[in-house]
Amino acid sequence: MGFFDLFNEEGTQKETRKKVREIDRTADTEFAAEDVHLDLRAEELDIDKHRVETGDVTLHKDIVEEEQSVNIPVLHDQVVIEQRAIDHEPTDEPITEEETVHIPVTAEKIDVEKHTVVTGEVTAHKRSVQETEQVRDVLRKEVADIESHGNTDIKED
Repeated sequence: MGFFDLFNEEGTQKETRKKVREIDRTADTEFAAEDVHLDLRAEELDIDKHRVETGDVTLHKDIVEEEQSVNIPVLHDQVVIEQRAIDHEPTDEPITEEETVHIPVTAEKIDVEKHTVVTGEVTAHKRSVQETEQVRDVLRKEVADIESHGNTDIKED
């Protein structure tokens, strides 16, 4: 018989008081277990790639910290004490030494841990790319200029 069974409505109040004297004076209650849902969250990296016309390329990762707040419902025991008056019913039981009933009180405590997971991969490599560029410029060259005076027969090959 447990502590809270003492206040049931079965039997008379006199029988209930008598049963209390017959049971062990220590009664325990158990904490009812509830499933708790915890969303676990992952840390992510943002990687920026950029192209440079001359020079080298630097690839790096940054660690970004993000504070998260998660509401977790937790349970705890609450002891309810009820006292009621009994209309001076006579009893054959004498007043005795103290009676003690022990009720353990429990509560859920939250333990939070983190773990790291791989969420992506960054690779880098180089390759040769062929392009076609159009170049324009003015070119000069020397040519022979033949002048003739008078009646001359010139044959050009």
